[in-house]
Amino acid sequence: MDARVERFRALVAKDPDNPLHNFALAQVLLGAGEHAQAERAFARCLELDPQWMVAAIKRGACLVALQRWDEARAALDRGAALAEAQQHDEPWEEIGELRAQIPG
Repeated sequence: MDARVERFRALVAKDPDNPLHNFALAQVLLGAGEHAQAERAFARCLELDPQWMVAAIKRGACLVALQRWDEARAALDRGAALAEAQQHDEPWEEIGELRAQIPG
């Protein structure tokens, strides 16, 4: 396994309630193509900080990759709601591209 993954796993093990460590772990797992593990780590970020828009969108990306369509749709809807509430313009293209991959 990637040394970065192991490094961030160690940080999460040491401080499991640190959302930044969980997010960093999720990002390196996503980069390594470990979508199921990344999804769980992004979900943990959202448990720790329910307003984390990027974590919601990235979790949606993982769920799209895993073809867990209903969950992906819900995660992306959450990310979109957070983007709107927080007045972010940047994520709409990514959200749209991910939504376009969901059948139906």
